[in-house]
Amino acid sequence: MSVLSLALVTGCSDSGSGSGSDGKGSGKDSGKDSAAAAKPLSDSELGELIITTADVKGFKVTPPGKADAFAASKGDVKVVDEKCAPLAYVLTGFAPGDSASFASRMAHEDPAAKAAASPSKKMEDMSPEELEKALDSVTDALGSTTTIVSLSSYEGDGAKETMSSVSEALKGCGGGFTVTGGDEPQKFSKVVGEKASGNGDESVAFAATADAEGSPLVVHAEVARHGNTVATYYSLSLAALAEDGKATAYSVPAALIKAQTAKLG
Repeated sequence: MSVLSLALVTGCSDSGSGSGSDGKGSGKDSGKDSAAAAKPLSDSELGELIITTADVKGFKVTPPGKADAFAASKGDVKVVDEKCAPLAYVLTGFAPGDSASFASRMAHEDPAAKAAASPSKKMEDMSPEELEKALDSVTDALGSTTTIVSLSSYEGDGAKETMSSVSEALKGCGGGFTVTGGDEPQKFSKVVGEKASGNGDESVAFAATADAEGSPLVVHAEVARHGNTVATYYSLSLAALAEDGKATAYSVPAALIKAQTAKLG
């Protein structure tokens, strides 16, 4: 499996320091922004606010592992074009800006939930219809997504500045960029904006095309600001790997965004 897929599925770490070009985000501002920006949340407070398995039906949410992370820390993530750094951080499981605190989780679509309706008979005892249904459940499992959900909290106007830097990166990095963690470079050849969910005070979404061992692999992300906290969602379809990079229609699961938005209030 390429370093890209390892980063997509398990790339996550602590907050570290971040950077990005200033810009202007789009969305809706709430009147509570100035009050909310007074004090950032702590790591433990973010840990209480981030989604759990109990918060979203059909997903298994777990703490991230670090063994196969794209980089040991955010400081080890290097981007050739600095203005693209906010996107690179989202796509490697780190906070998109210079955050005061950070928390992340892995949200996997639960294959057991999809296969629950399949018959429990042995294959040789199944009717053609039952066999077809069982095979469909396997296909559904391969087509499930894995999403890194992260929360980062910021001092002062840091959250707004982070959203601006993400928006500016989307404008200036359409031709892609290369990010390196340690000695392993990963090239993204294309970045395009997508329609965001509209949750939070402002939100942006994008798709990035990566080179996965010679095959194009499209991944999806959304970044949303809730006061001085920024939520990021980064999704990979396992089917995109199973089908050797063939296009697979999917997006960041709306259920995850809805559940996380509800917890952030």
